[in-house]
Formats: sequence, C-alpha cells, structure tokens
Amino acid sequence: MQSRAKHFALQMQQRRSVRFYANEDVPRELIELAIQTASTAPSGAHKQPWTFVAIRNQNLKEKIREAVEAEELETYTKRMPQEWRAALEPIGTDYIKEHITDAPWIVILFKQKTGLNGEKHYYVTESASIAAGFFIAALHNMGLATLTHTPNPMKILAQLLERPSNEEAMLLFPIGYPRTDCLVPNLTRKLLEQVAVFHE
Repeated sequence: MQSRAKHFALQMQQRRSVRFYANEDVPRELIELAIQTASTAPSGAHKQPWTFVAIRNQNLKEKIREAVEAEELETYTKRMPQEWRAALEPIGTDYIKEHITDAPWIVILFKQKTGLNGEKHYYVTESASIAAGFFIAALHNMGLATLTHTPNPMKILAQLLERPSNEEAMLLFPIGYPRTDCLVPNLTRKLLEQVAVFHE
C-alpha cells in the first residue's frame, strides 16, 4: 500500500497545467475512459450531477474560442481587479486562448442544478468539483495534458452548445499532448506541513 501510495503521489507531483498543445490526435476512447473515471466520483445522494461535453469538431472549437476571447478581453481589461492581474502575471495568462483551438479535444464540464424533470440534486458544486479532480487525474495517468479554464461569464458555453436550462458550465478542459517546445511555469507546491494538520 505504501509503495502504491508513493508512486501515485510522485506521479501527480509531475502534473502541470499545459497551455501549448501538439497537433496530434487523441483517440475518442481515451476521452471516454477519462469521463467514465470521473463518473466514479462520490456525489450527493449519488445523483452524479454532471455532464461532460466533449468537442473535437474544429469549427465548433473556433466558435467557442471567438466567444470566449471576447468575454475574456472584457474580464482582463475591465472586470479583473489589479491584485488578480498581479497574481496571474507569473503564470503568463491573458485573454488569448489558443489552447481552445490547438488542443485536439476540449471538454466542458456542466453541473446539473436539478434533473431534467426538476428532480432535486444535492451538493451539486461539490460533487461536480470532485468529478473534475478525478477527470484531471485520469488524463494525467494516461499521459495527456490539460488545464482548468473558467471563461467568464460561463453562460456563453451553454448557449453555444445548446445545453438545457438545468445545466451550468463549470470548467473548460483542453486535452492533448504537450508541444515539444511547451513551457510551463516553474512553480513549487506547498509542503505537507503547510496544508495538513494531524491530531493523533
């Protein structure tokens, strides 16, 4: 158990958010397996209140990118407070989102506020967030890269994809292989003692 735990922890330590993707196809089966893995996540009353919308169609990705970049420009220039811009500066993000059209797939995670018939769902955001974590881990385990993108406002994604009114977009994941010249921020993670408290 300890050996498996150390191996998995080391593997996940190597995970990085990637913004530069190779023009190399990813089989649909891998996306399906990642979604199936995500759907093993615990959820309130086992309602599994999520929908993963996977997009490989290039024309649709281009429409999504155009809409997202228009909103992101507003966010970066008008909505985002200075301290937020300063926090993002070391990562190097801006309103240009080439990963949307460069990655062979994008997957958008929608949380289901209720069932289609109005059935109540419980702990929706928490449940969908856990599923997102499982999804990211599954992709990394396969050797695929992704990042978590939260276009603001998210409603444009629901409109473009004609999702029902009970669904609300949460996260956009570009998915693919990193480019050979891919750069990622040289970040360090907090130590165990900075994120954990034990009472024994």
